[in-house]
Amino acid sequence: MTTAVVTVAVDIVNLEYSAEAGFGLAVRTVWAILRALGFLFLMRELRFGRLTARPFGLILTVTTVFASARLSQPRAGDLLPPWPVLAGLAVVTALCVAVLWQLFRSPEIDAHLTRRAPRRPVPPWVLTARVAALSYSALLFVPCLVALGSLFDEPRRPPETAVPLVVSWFVLSFAVGLVAGVISFVTLFGHAWARVLLALISIFVLIVQPVLCWLLLGADGVLRDGVPLVLAALLCLYGLTRSRSARE
Repeated sequence: MTTAVVTVAVDIVNLEYSAEAGFGLAVRTVWAILRALGFLFLMRELRFGRLTARPFGLILTVTTVFASARLSQPRAGDLLPPWPVLAGLAVVTALCVAVLWQLFRSPEIDAHLTRRAPRRPVPPWVLTARVAALSYSALLFVPCLVALGSLFDEPRRPPETAVPLVVSWFVLSFAVGLVAGVISFVTLFGHAWARVLLALISIFVLIVQPVLCWLLLGADGVLRDGVPLVLAALLCLYGLTRSRSARE
């Protein structure tokens, strides 16, 4: 609960000091604030002792730090953002690290999550891969909205190029969300073909997202919106690899 409240407060502080304005900032701010709901959902998963709490918490905390950092912008002529913004980012980072430590290092939480055997055993790394894959759609959709807003402000590409790219990005976010959701669910049953397809989807978004961010949002967009999805895709691939090694 503390992390959720502090995340919202820091995002509001970032908004107050941000030199950027417009649709893109609004989208990123709303997305960052919505993560507070993610921490409430994490509390619910922990309360019911669900093993998905750990991979969900890992992705939530890492992307939360990126979501807050992407709102931390230095003012014109300054090297760093104002000190209240830096202090808020440091607090959010420390709280997210504390959440991760509790999830993975606390004996009490470990005992709570393993107090009862699941109805159907699923390797933890398979669950991690599934949760990471489920995040693809949102991590694609948010920068797509930012790129959409840039079309009405200062587009980086001519309209005849930018519009098809944004539309393709929009369709891709929904298509990937649907396909990755179904395929990652099938991986829970141990099907090798589903694991291969999920790995291919992860490699695809790992490549396509930074390219679209570079074309429509620039290098700043790659850091702000490309890196979080790259990390999620790498986590999914790592989870698939670890779970495969464990089975063998």
